[in-house]
Amino acid sequence: MTLNEKASYIKGLCDGMELDKSSKEGKVIAALLDLVSDMAMAIEDLDAEVGELGEYVEELDEDLGEVEEILCDDEDDDYDDYDDDYECDGDCCNCDDECELADDEYFEVECPSCGETICFDESIDPEELVCPACGEKFECLISEDDLKALDEE
Repeated sequence: MTLNEKASYIKGLCDGMELDKSSKEGKVIAALLDLVSDMAMAIEDLDAEVGELGEYVEELDEDLGEVEEILCDDEDDDYDDYDDDYECDGDCCNCDDECELADDEYFEVECPSCGETICFDESIDPEELVCPACGEKFECLISEDDLKALDEE
């Protein structure tokens, strides 16, 4: 039996007793019955909302678990699973010698957070670098001469 059903049942019992609603006691009982009814409806509404939020939290937890697996599961620093913006020459990470980026011109910088060497080319904005090892975002200043040298090659 739900709370609303219980509140209705109690109200029916009181109606069956034929209480005088004009007396002081009858007014108090009628007001209490209305209060119980209102509280039962509010509690059932809150229960429904909590149930929906619980389902949403479970979905978020599953999604976060998948993200954690992608970001944290790769302990051997193999950057093949990271996005295509990562550039390397074969020496700065554990890529094999057949790495398609090995012949590209690139910049090497050290991540200020974890110390990992990061390689990137001119297609990546040096002011918006994200370390593929730790995920930390940082800025790298590159001189105009370095950029011109890459453009000429």
